[in-house]
Amino acid sequence: MTALSEYERLEASGIWRASPDSQRVDVYVSLGDATLTILDRREQPLTHWSLAAISRVNPGKRPALYHPDGDPGEVLELGDDAVEVIDAIEKLRAAVERARPHPGRLRLVIFLGSLAAVGALATLWLPGAVREHATRVLPDVKREDIGQSLRRHIERVTGPPCNGPEGRGALAELARRLPAEDDPGTLDVMRNGVKGAVALPGKTILLGRSLVEDYEEPDVLAGYIVAQRLRASLYDPIDDLLQFAGTWDSIRLLTTGELPEEVLADYAQHLLTRAQAPLPDETMLNGFRAWSVRSTPYAYAVDVTGESTLGLIEADPFATEVPPPILSDADWLRLQGICGG
Repeated sequence: MTALSEYERLEASGIWRASPDSQRVDVYVSLGDATLTILDRREQPLTHWSLAAISRVNPGKRPALYHPDGDPGEVLELGDDAVEVIDAIEKLRAAVERARPHPGRLRLVIFLGSLAAVGALATLWLPGAVREHATRVLPDVKREDIGQSLRRHIERVTGPPCNGPEGRGALAELARRLPAEDDPGTLDVMRNGVKGAVALPGKTILLGRSLVEDYEEPDVLAGYIVAQRLRASLYDPIDDLLQFAGTWDSIRLLTTGELPEEVLADYAQHLLTRAQAPLPDETMLNGFRAWSVRSTPYAYAVDVTGESTLGLIEADPFATEVPPPILSDADWLRLQGICGG
């Protein structure tokens, strides 16, 4: 037994009982390579135990009590004068236990592995799958409802939209000039709180008043609208909302058709304060081309130096030709006064 080669031929005295009804007798114990031999006082062998099949009755206590596996009636008692033999037997029992197959442990490992796989699936796959499904099946009327709910929360910060009557007519004309998939949607100029433009579910875009008051031509405003139209087509506003809300609220939307008001309030604040990553130049240029809008005015509005938007300036699809007007001069003047000065 290689695990105990260093203990070969250890001997000690002990007390042995062959069965519960037998008399206890003083014995010698000899530890061999593979067996433990119990001898009487004349050193005649009484029995042999396999070292790989020894059980202890009282782990950690003295005197140490052992018996062969399957026969608890036969007991060997080793006291303090047999410390080396006890240590050797314990070392062997530990080695045998490590080498022995453990079906229960294997089942536990398999179970924990399966649980980890399910957990990983729930963590990595489920949130995206639930969100994508909710985004895909949500009807347009519910998108409009969510957009209006978000708008109510936003207006607690921005106040109501600017409503100059003549400006509202010009804004409606602008929406028809830059529609979302053949649908004009809704454009609103907000008095405060909106920097640039913000797209809501339901084809609504909120515009900062600086876009209509700080520029001499409507091309900058048109550029921001084009950017939001493109962003909404690439990244569904509902999907963005559900990413912010989380998996359980996505499930809630699927099952009840509602989202908690506190989630909508937090997301409304997020919309007003987040920095939107720029879209690729190629995507933007395709959009300017599709809506017949010059890209250069927008590029300089985003970066007055033109350094970070050089691609939009150099590849302006209308650098050498004039696109259809965004608005008439009269409508542009009306729109610039929509907030009442």
